[in-house]
Amino acid sequence: MAENIEEKIKNYRTAPFDARFPNTNQTRNCFQNYLDFHRCNKALSAKDQDVAPCEWYQRVYKSLCPMSWVAKWDEQIEEGTFAGKI
Repeated sequence: MAENIEEKIKNYRTAPFDARFPNTNQTRNCFQNYLDFHRCNKALSAKDQDVAPCEWYQRVYKSLCPMSWVAKWDEQIEEGTFAGKI
């Protein structure tokens, strides 16, 4: 299974269709993948497991989100003022 995930990450081109976000505006999709990336990292790190599968979420949010948003959210996480639940 790890090979399958690594292969998908390697062949990644752009964010795939997500049925949870069918509309043109992908703001929620961007934010959800950002949250999923950090939740995945937190959960797998707590179990001392490899966080490589989390790279998928990171690639998706990086292709969907403006980098200024990501930089702002990263700063908020460091300051402890991020509104999302990670």
